[in-house]
Amino acid sequence: MSITNQKTPTLIALLGGTFDPIHLGHILPAQETAQWLGAKKLYLIPAHIPPHKAGTHANAKQRTKMVALVCDKSAVFTLDTRELKRHSPSYTVDTLQQIKTEQPNAALYFIMGMDSLLSFTQWRSWQDILTLCNLVVNIRPGYPHLALEAALEPALKSRLIYSLAQLQRQQTGQILIHESTPVDISSTTIRAKIKAGSDVSQYLPQCVYDYIEQHKLYR
Repeated sequence: MSITNQKTPTLIALLGGTFDPIHLGHILPAQETAQWLGAKKLYLIPAHIPPHKAGTHANAKQRTKMVALVCDKSAVFTLDTRELKRHSPSYTVDTLQQIKTEQPNAALYFIMGMDSLLSFTQWRSWQDILTLCNLVVNIRPGYPHLALEAALEPALKSRLIYSLAQLQRQQTGQILIHESTPVDISSTTIRAKIKAGSDVSQYLPQCVYDYIEQHKLYR
């Protein structure tokens, strides 16, 4: 069968995190990135035991519920609970291997921020991750590419792609740079504002804000 007659592989976008809580800084760039990629689905994957953190503030059930509420309001987002079902730290390589086993013909695109890319070679089995997916790295518009390249390990620098036109759809291990609209808020800041009694409604979807208020989280 010729390449032109082959069925285009399913494109799956993935975003992991503790989502403690999930907020517009997660949601809006993720929606924008999924649309840019042409992904019909973006899987949100809450971590159960994040290996890089001492723990979480809301429990797994609460964090899952907040992500589920967001997914219920969106045709793009889908909740993936596989990491929450593990009794071990949530390593990205394990998650990607599972998804690839389930959907061997799918093209996986794992979304991250620039800080994660800069520390990527410290991730467990990072070389294996690059055999399973492409990375999509959201950076601020206008951020100088030369500065990014200078900060990266050579093994990552050689994989950088700055436009969809350069993307080889059948390959893995590509690092696709996407200039996404930043939302300057973090879960840490939101938790601190809630504890201080400040209004955080502008940073959260209404459904998540209501859930936090109802359950008196982060007080």
